[in-house]
Amino acid sequence: MSLVRDEKRPAARAGLRHGVLRTGRWSLRFDARAVLVCGALAALAAFATVLALGTGTYALSPAEVVRTLAGDGPPGAEFVVLDLRLPRALVAALVGFGMGMAGAVFQSLTRNPLGSPDVIGFGNGASAGALVAIIVLDAGTAQTAIGAVFGGCATAAAVYLLAWKRGVHGYRLVLVGIGASAVLGAATNFLYLRADIGKAAQAASWTIGSLNARDWSDVIVAALGVALLGPVVLVYARRLTLLEMGDDTAAALGVPPERSRLILLAAGTGLTALAVAAAGPVPFVAMAAPQLARRVTRAAGPNVLPAAWMGALLLAAADLATQRLTGSALLPVGVLTGVAGGAYLAWLLRGERRGARL
Repeated sequence: MSLVRDEKRPAARAGLRHGVLRTGRWSLRFDARAVLVCGALAALAAFATVLALGTGTYALSPAEVVRTLAGDGPPGAEFVVLDLRLPRALVAALVGFGMGMAGAVFQSLTRNPLGSPDVIGFGNGASAGALVAIIVLDAGTAQTAIGAVFGGCATAAAVYLLAWKRGVHGYRLVLVGIGASAVLGAATNFLYLRADIGKAAQAASWTIGSLNARDWSDVIVAALGVALLGPVVLVYARRLTLLEMGDDTAAALGVPPERSRLILLAAGTGLTALAVAAAGPVPFVAMAAPQLARRVTRAAGPNVLPAAWMGALLLAAADLATQRLTGSALLPVGVLTGVAGGAYLAWLLRGERRGARL
């Protein structure tokens, strides 16, 4: 009797943890805890966004913000909330969502918690492309976005080719990416030296990672990445899980390793580039979001969607904190995420070192 009960309990737990949604010929298997985590993270991100929309010289309560969004707010609130504050809040959520998803893709491909786009150079490539557009070409928002996408894709292609040796493996991708990041950092410094003071100041405020003065054109840029490339990542998320098992295992299960890796690399690079084009290279969100999401879901694998919602929550909360703590929206959000990310990186490295000792 006891043996039968012991065998049934894990099955019961698996039934509670996993679910299957079937519609005709299609079926979707999902993790119930991950779905609940995504819902909770989305709710928290929405709450942080509402609080941010009510923060400022013209302060509004959360109820007044919701009424304003519904078209029944106090006098003058519609202009403040919808025209001045809503674009900034939407950029924060969309950029955080895209960076979290891209971070999950790159950390899974490299099988390394340090393999985020801002560490392996893809974010720096997008930033360099945008700086060329700003400083050299005196470009506007659309041209800056194109420059960021081109710079990110060119960097990804160069890193991929340099890391190729009978396939691309995680540790080589990280090492080559760190080298590319150093080269791109030197290139951006050279651009600053060659620029006049006005353009250099404009570029400097942008490269820190800032949500200040964001408008609806920036919202469109950030939304394009999530709308066009997010579904690609979600469709290929299962292949990410198989690629983590090794190329031989993935190939034996019917997944072409290099083609899948290339598609995921292109999608993650596009997400990173468009996020950088909308808000600048906000540091450490792409690194921290997947790791925090994995700890919350307690599930192995890339956790792509929980990481995306965690990124949205982190950046929305960071935007709210910069406004509440400083009493102004002028402090770039990248300053806060950089400080918090440095502490997180120290904690992560300490954990890796302790694990190595064990």
